[in-house]
Amino acid sequence: MEATDQILAELLVATPVSRRRAERGYTPAERWIVQLDDGRSVFVKAATNDLTAGWLRDEYRTYEALQAPFMPALLGWRDGDRPVLVLEDLSAAFWPPPWTGERVASVLRMVETVAATPPPSWLVPVRRSGFLERGWRFVRDDPAPLVGTGLVSTSWLDASLPTLIEASDACRIDGPNLLHLDVRSDNLCFRANGSAVLVDWNLATIGNPRIDIAFWLPSLLAEGGPEPQTVLPDAGLEAAFVSGFFAARAGQPPIPGAPAIRPLQLEQMRHALPWVCRELGLPLP
Repeated sequence: MEATDQILAELLVATPVSRRRAERGYTPAERWIVQLDDGRSVFVKAATNDLTAGWLRDEYRTYEALQAPFMPALLGWRDGDRPVLVLEDLSAAFWPPPWTGERVASVLRMVETVAATPPPSWLVPVRRSGFLERGWRFVRDDPAPLVGTGLVSTSWLDASLPTLIEASDACRIDGPNLLHLDVRSDNLCFRANGSAVLVDWNLATIGNPRIDIAFWLPSLLAEGGPEPQTVLPDAGLEAAFVSGFFAARAGQPPIPGAPAIRPLQLEQMRHALPWVCRELGLPLP
């Protein structure tokens, strides 16, 4: 951390005096809450490899372009082989769960505000981003990883895949609106006034804002929140698309350097499956 401390001293014109690791996050980037000698505390994210360096550059570019109230304040940036991003410390905010009706409503209002924010001109459409390219068609071509999770059987897939693929293909993900694309409780907190804040903006893109809500709903349900259909009614196409995203990933080998991501995707798939079955009239696997 000595090199990072020097960078912080130069960026913030203050000396770091103490630090503690921030436990949230699923990537191998380093995360710290750093106390400065002028009484401030800041959140520091530092790259640890080329992959996290690229993500950090994408995230910084979005923070620098938007600087919106639904984001933490950007306080500093230093590029290089291992970039360092300095943001407002939100550790004193409320990080869910538990969820309440008002907190769910606050997130929905925030997503509306995100969608109404003019996106930077360089953001690519979600369909071209590459992040969502694998779904139920990928599962059809290689069903073994998903079947291996125990969540579905081969017979259930054989009977259900035509309906799932048709609905997923029909889902409208394109659009002109700013998307975060990773709305989830570990990327969400609430200020003292109840307003929601989104962090981790490296996946920002443009598309249909219903997608941001739909991807949030399996994790919301997993944490004791409301059933997806009460938050986003008439969402059979979105449910098919979201469940296909997790179905194509949940049984895959661990991601090097990020072993917690596959278990997270598996847990979200557990809650996305009943949702899509209910919406499309499919039997539960």
